[in-house]
Amino acid sequence: MIDKLDYQATFDCVQCGYCLPVCPTYIAFKNEKHSPRGRINLVKLVAEEKLEIADMEEGIDLCLGCRACETICPTNVRYGDILMSAVEVIKENKDMTLKEKGIRTGAFKLALKNKRVIRMMNKGLYFYQKSGLSKTVSKSGLLKPLPKYNDLNKAMPDVILSERITNNINPFRKKDIQVGFFQGCIMDAFFKRINDLAVKIMEKHDVQVTNIKKQTCCGALQHHAGEHDMTVVQAMKNIEAYEKYDFDYIVNTIGGCGATLREYPKLFEEGSVWHGRAVKFTEKVRDISEIMSMLHLEMTEPVNMNAVYQPSCHLEHVQQVFKDPMNMINNVPGLKYIDMQDKSLCCGSAGVYNIVHFDESMQILDLKMRNVKTARPTLIITSNPGCHIQMQLGLEREGMSDEVLVKHLVEVVAEACNIS
Repeated sequence: MIDKLDYQATFDCVQCGYCLPVCPTYIAFKNEKHSPRGRINLVKLVAEEKLEIADMEEGIDLCLGCRACETICPTNVRYGDILMSAVEVIKENKDMTLKEKGIRTGAFKLALKNKRVIRMMNKGLYFYQKSGLSKTVSKSGLLKPLPKYNDLNKAMPDVILSERITNNINPFRKKDIQVGFFQGCIMDAFFKRINDLAVKIMEKHDVQVTNIKKQTCCGALQHHAGEHDMTVVQAMKNIEAYEKYDFDYIVNTIGGCGATLREYPKLFEEGSVWHGRAVKFTEKVRDISEIMSMLHLEMTEPVNMNAVYQPSCHLEHVQQVFKDPMNMINNVPGLKYIDMQDKSLCCGSAGVYNIVHFDESMQILDLKMRNVKTARPTLIITSNPGCHIQMQLGLEREGMSDEVLVKHLVEVVAEACNIS
């Protein structure tokens, strides 16, 4: 089992400590085993059978996987590969309860991979809000004994109804740029409006946009939970769905999903047929900010707000997309950008981290909110649904939700382009 650990990659770490000032868990918990170099040491010692697998479990479990350490690392340590090898080994070694197995089966095998189930969740959330149940629950205090769910209930965005994907394939290229759109699961269930606005922005600026009926979950949450085989299946389905068409780009609005899509080649053995197909797929994956930066956007409506940017960790540190979101923000008329201290420090969302490790997530969020309060914005711009919910949660916890809005970059650009 420990043979699966990426032991060779651990030797690239020279223990210099450059990663410490950018690691949110090290900053928050002030413990070496919660730093990148500490975790790498744990993996190395387990691989050398000097420690048991259980000895590295806490350090690995509490890693956000933000991968800021990779961006700053002077020796290009493949921390993400080391981390995921450890996650998989821990998962295989763990003696799960029936409840834990049931949750995994429900989430990974039934919900995330099935668009029909996602749409049912969307309808349930829509009814929960529109019926007034959400407000009633908030006012009643029913969830106060459960702070995690009480806070998340308050931070839940306004949900609009999702729709079945219908292929709108036109075999004849009508535009200079032709893209396949990737919806995502959480994005479709909670933030369908952002996806709709992204499509409208592209179409208004002469981009041919196509929805693919057979697209499925990107596999990010499965991958981060150590479910390698499930992730491979999802990757194969998406590659097969999109490679049939002559797209210039495969576009998404989700920092986390985009990162997983771009790392599909790592799931397959180099030199294999599937590895080659994954590489071709990945070469076309783009974040919406990259596409918007290519276009001559007609941003004529002023957005008179003071804004900070909370970037997605995976958009920056995995996809290496730094400049394009900032270009968009700086070109929005009327918008005053404030360079918030430590803006790239993870907010603590990290997929389901803020649910599984709520208390630790809130410690990290509190660090972020100190910088938000210092910057005193009227708008927080995000590029990922998890960050969006987490920042809204931070505002609720600080009593700032009436003073500050949270919007996805797409929403801000759409407003400037007079698109609704």
